[in-house]
Amino acid sequence: MTPSPPVHIVGAGLAGSLMALYLARRGQRVEVWERRPDLRRVDIPAGRSINLAISTRGLTALEKVGLQETVLEQSLPMPGRILHDRGGALNFQAYGQAHQAIRSVSRRDLNALLMNEAEAAGVPFHFDQACVALEAETGRVTFQDPSGDRKSHDSSLVIGADGAFSAVRDQVMKQSQLNYDQTWIDSGYVELSIPPAADGNFAIDPKGLHIWPRQDYMLIALPNLDKSFTVTLFLPFKSETDWCFERLKEPADVQRFFDEQFADAVPLMPTLIDDFFSNPHSGLATIKCSPYHYGERVVLIGDAAHAVVPFYGQGMNAAFESANLLDDLLTQHPQAEALSRFSAERCPHGFAIRQLALDHYHEMRAAVASPLFLMQKKIEQALERILPGFHPLYGMVSFSNIPYQQAVDRAQRQTATLRSLIGLLGLAGLVTLGWWLK
Repeated sequence: MTPSPPVHIVGAGLAGSLMALYLARRGQRVEVWERRPDLRRVDIPAGRSINLAISTRGLTALEKVGLQETVLEQSLPMPGRILHDRGGALNFQAYGQAHQAIRSVSRRDLNALLMNEAEAAGVPFHFDQACVALEAETGRVTFQDPSGDRKSHDSSLVIGADGAFSAVRDQVMKQSQLNYDQTWIDSGYVELSIPPAADGNFAIDPKGLHIWPRQDYMLIALPNLDKSFTVTLFLPFKSETDWCFERLKEPADVQRFFDEQFADAVPLMPTLIDDFFSNPHSGLATIKCSPYHYGERVVLIGDAAHAVVPFYGQGMNAAFESANLLDDLLTQHPQAEALSRFSAERCPHGFAIRQLALDHYHEMRAAVASPLFLMQKKIEQALERILPGFHPLYGMVSFSNIPYQQAVDRAQRQTATLRSLIGLLGLAGLVTLGWWLK
């Protein structure tokens, strides 16, 4: 009897590797195809290794395959933001309650861990193999190596986990009426670094995500296990009146910009000029599409389905959560029904985190330094301690598994209720004052 063809996963990144591990642990035949070389055997191009923040959703997905504790050991807790003003003064803002923290983790190390675990479960990985054709109805997929040789393979299921510029999604769009929207924000990024101090320790406090908010741009720094910090500058590409990448053409321009805007960070970055000009200046796009599946044999997960800008720290967490859900549905239902349910259940939450991440960009680069914002966050944290069932939006997104859209809806209801209570208290105060003045 001829065995059914394997599941082919296109993309050996975080989502694809975790999905392969899920399926292999359930006894499925799985193969993973990746257009790039094996990241475990080559260097990641400089400037493209933005650190990741893992939180409850991602850890929940990893717990399912017994890797939560391993990743916790390979990450650093960040219980809040550490804000740097122009004068160098610091202000710590907790993300939630005392026991809550997001965690800084290396993208490369986490990806390598998942690939190793999937290989140990029997999954073959094929590198330098670009997806160039897909028959979405039948699941027949074609890959091409660097020499131009092509080979086609039958699939029981094709899972597109090949990132924001997904070849699988592009193939599906040619064969269906998939709804698709790609939006570039006006800012890009460049990766910089803060090395360990002369004594080998962290140069700045590792117990937080450092932010230098400057209205239209910002600098952030996440700690690494080797006592360095990965630093990222987010800056508009163009501006008529303010600093932007277009105005930073010479080393003197970069030095003046950093001296003016991030003076306390400059002494910490001895390779600032080299990093700025040698690392790529990359754009940031969001992806929105629906549905996430086509027919009975093709489905998209991770950035291929719902790429988000990195400002809420949820890109990887959302991708892992999607893989977790898809695995559950494939276990519980026939494949065609599982894919249909996946789109129906996941699309609204993919749309929600996309918008939340965009909104959070404006909050991080400007609002976090506002006294009104600080007061609001302190009130929210106090209410969470004293009111059963009250949870701030950030906490629901980062420290729970409440689906994204449900978290947004719940936060809106909480806000409306609080405003009503404040209004009633104000009215009661006025009535009391009027009675007292009689």
